[in-house]
Amino acid sequence: MKSVLLNAYPRTQARRGGSKKLRDTGRIPAVIYGRQQQPQNLEVTSKELDNLIHRSVSEILLVDLAVKDDARPKRLALVQEVQHHALSGAVLHVDFHEVAEDEKVTVMVPVETAGEASGVKNSGGILEHVLFRIKVRALPKDLPEVIVVDVSHLEIGQAIHLGDIKSAEGVELLGDKHISVIAVAAPISEAQETAAAEAAGAGTAEVEMIKEKKEDGTEGAAPAKAGDKAAPAAKGAPAAKAGDKPAEKGAEKKGEKKPEKKK
Repeated sequence: MKSVLLNAYPRTQARRGGSKKLRDTGRIPAVIYGRQQQPQNLEVTSKELDNLIHRSVSEILLVDLAVKDDARPKRLALVQEVQHHALSGAVLHVDFHEVAEDEKVTVMVPVETAGEASGVKNSGGILEHVLFRIKVRALPKDLPEVIVVDVSHLEIGQAIHLGDIKSAEGVELLGDKHISVIAVAAPISEAQETAAAEAAGAGTAEVEMIKEKKEDGTEGAAPAKAGDKAAPAAKGAPAAKAGDKPAEKGAEKKGEKKPEKKK
């Protein structure tokens, strides 16, 4: 990866609310860290940074950061993270990671496909992009901006694993070599789509019926708790009425005579 020049300036607006004021002037707040140095707050020109990002394949950029009026006016750094506005997409903040030319670094590199898979073109298969980024370790000058994988030979049921991808010299792909990066799945038939839709509809209807039952209050008695025992009613015995006295302790059993007292 070839480094490009990017001008930077010491941060002037560092207080609360200063970032918004800084953006209003056409500059973006930034910070640089690494190489056993204390983090330093910087600012870069919004237009210059936008042009740099738009000209690159990805946001993985290697820059020669030229800091105006600084004791170390030029530093080699990677664009570690770019924060964008959720709606407008405008750049809000940039993190730079200072690196050394002779020191290997680890970054996440995006994966792109080349060609049209045979299983998709001829058999109506579905191309599944499993991994969109791969962890790569290399010297800054050897870092790829993007990893391109040829998928034209893939048939239905086949996949390209991490171990199948050939990297450039000096570039190490990190991770489980058996994990799928790109695969081609069989097409979904109309019968499968209909069955899946019916199953989803049945599940929704069941949930709605249970909800309505609860709202009407017609669910019936609460279930008995674990360990509770229901006393069985005696066969033919009348139900107990309110006000009835409980049977006295030691009452005579039916058909038994009371023993006579000795004189």
